Amino acid sequence: MWVKSSCTTKINYHETLNNIKIMTKIEAKIPQGPLAQKWQTYKANQKLVNPANKRRIDVIVVGTGLAGASAAASLGEMGFNVKIFTISDSPRRAHSIAAQGGINAAKNYPNDGDSVNRLFIDTIKGGDYRAREANVYRLAEVSNSIIDQCVAQGVPFAREYGGLLDNRSFGGAQVSRTFYAKGQTGQQLLLGAYQALMRQVHLGSVKLYTRNEMVDIVTVDGKARGIISRDLVTGEMQRHFGHAVVLATGGYGNTFFLSTNAMACNGSAAWKAYKKGALFANPCFAQIHPTCIPVHGEFQSKLTLMSESLRNDGRIWVPVKKEDAEAIRKGTLKPTQIAEENRDYFLERRYPAFGNLVPRDVASRAAKERCDAGFGVGTTGLAVYLDFKSAIERLGENVVKARYGNLFQMYEKIVDDNPYKTPMMIYPAIHYTMGGVWVDYELQTSIQGLFCAGEANFSDHGANRLGASALMQGLADGYFVLPYTIQNYLSNDIRTPRMTGNEKEFADAENAVKARMQKLFDIRGKRSVDSIHKELGIVMWDLVGMARNEKGLKEAAEKIRAIKKEFWTNVRIPGDNNGMNVELEKANRLADFIEIGELMAKDALQRQESCGGHFREEYQTEDGEALRHDDRFAYVACWEYQGDDKEPVMHKEELKYEEVKVSQRNYK
Repeated sequence: MWVKSSCTTKINYHETLNNIKIMTKIEAKIPQGPLAQKWQTYKANQKLVNPANKRRIDVIVVGTGLAGASAAASLGEMGFNVKIFTISDSPRRAHSIAAQGGINAAKNYPNDGDSVNRLFIDTIKGGDYRAREANVYRLAEVSNSIIDQCVAQGVPFAREYGGLLDNRSFGGAQVSRTFYAKGQTGQQLLLGAYQALMRQVHLGSVKLYTRNEMVDIVTVDGKARGIISRDLVTGEMQRHFGHAVVLATGGYGNTFFLSTNAMACNGSAAWKAYKKGALFANPCFAQIHPTCIPVHGEFQSKLTLMSESLRNDGRIWVPVKKEDAEAIRKGTLKPTQIAEENRDYFLERRYPAFGNLVPRDVASRAAKERCDAGFGVGTTGLAVYLDFKSAIERLGENVVKARYGNLFQMYEKIVDDNPYKTPMMIYPAIHYTMGGVWVDYELQTSIQGLFCAGEANFSDHGANRLGASALMQGLADGYFVLPYTIQNYLSNDIRTPRMTGNEKEFADAENAVKARMQKLFDIRGKRSVDSIHKELGIVMWDLVGMARNEKGLKEAAEKIRAIKKEFWTNVRIPGDNNGMNVELEKANRLADFIEIGELMAKDALQRQESCGGHFREEYQTEDGEALRHDDRFAYVACWEYQGDDKEPVMHKEELKYEEVKVSQRNYK
């Protein structure tokens, strides 16, 4: 056998209700051989589906962001019959457009020493040594092909004077490897994937379902065989068969209510997979982004991200003197009146080797520390400055405007302040989730036939994602990984006939969804969905957010249980179930967010160390950095659902490193 498990431990437990012995085995299916040859070994030995048989196979893709659109376009081009679903009115509305700053690749155009191996090492280190080594190396390996693919599609990457694609720096790296299209990289990449997708829609190999939400997964004999979807306009339930199902629905950051995610972003598809038996991995690994526009009011519904690319030329500082910070908060002093010697460029001071380009988790905690110490600015004191004065003096305003003009314009529209003249104010916010559905090397979940791609899975970023790596992972999964690995699975399904949707399993799944919807309507309480979601968000941010401790996590668990009870006894959903009902959509997703929050707190409590975005206050070095315990926690925490009234079971996938030297992260 040419694949091996990265964790051969078998965990047995007894289901006392039915007195049935169940065995769970975590098998990552990592190919044998040297790290740099594993992906080539896999592709050389994979099973194929010939063109005539591809026409007989149906694949369902849920989500039209970079991972979903690229996967559907690729599978359609290969000859499979694909159905793709989006909750938006167009695939172009996917949240991938919000990833403004760039996409990483190891082409080394600036000739500054980059390589596939260096990108691999930076990504592993940036994730604080909590990612699977083989997956990360593959990600770095295919990164260059992503750029070639997107250039061929016409993505308008920035170019330098000689005609080569331009690069800029991002956090966690000492080379310039981030390809960008002004401040619109995610949007331009999504348009490229969208046009590839729509070409297949036009040719008939892909059928697109817009304003259509997956509300459950259908399994038959232990394999994913379809989904139940709800038409968000008519309220109609629909049954769809697929020989395989791909989830590419993004992360669960909106558990915190206030985040940089779009309001419609949710974790429900991943949570449905968990409820059907898929393992959920590392739920506590949520990323805090350091460059977000600070909260400006209690009625705010979302936060706005300022791209990490701004840290490439912007310098982050707070006043050296507390009295200056206090005067700024009172409005009696302006930041432009603070002399250079009275400015504390704290990232440059603490991390001279990387300066303002330390990874996101490091920059976020440093900003929080300065604000907690009383040096924060803005009316709330929960902000630091991102200043372009030096860049404008060095490069000229026109160059800065060419690089970041649309971002500066967006900031001015929101804050009503000119960032060319006055430093921006930023503060950390929830942005991305590294945890998600557990997948093996093939991106297959613990349910056969159910695959998961992009942010929805856990696999590539460990405890902290480096900037410009989300776009890289989404397109790598969709264009260059799934087209190989899903064939390896589907090669055994060429004789499996299509199901009609009338099978008992489909009927049972649809009836369960309808019963849940009716249960929500029958509550007829007094509180709006948003009011309960905001309450959950405050608990999550205060107790399961940037800094966590044992007391706070236990308190969070109690409060979330109380919120769950309040939701299921006092939520109010107006309207009915027979048409468009946005409040019903939100309530259905909030029910999942509450349970995701419970599991996040539980996972954070058991991980008695600090790593990446998971910062336990009890576990830090003398100088306030994250303190890992590799002897006890070098594993993926894989949670298995046992039932609504039972505690989930945690299994461990051990993380073993063959090529990387595991060490304390140091960006100084």
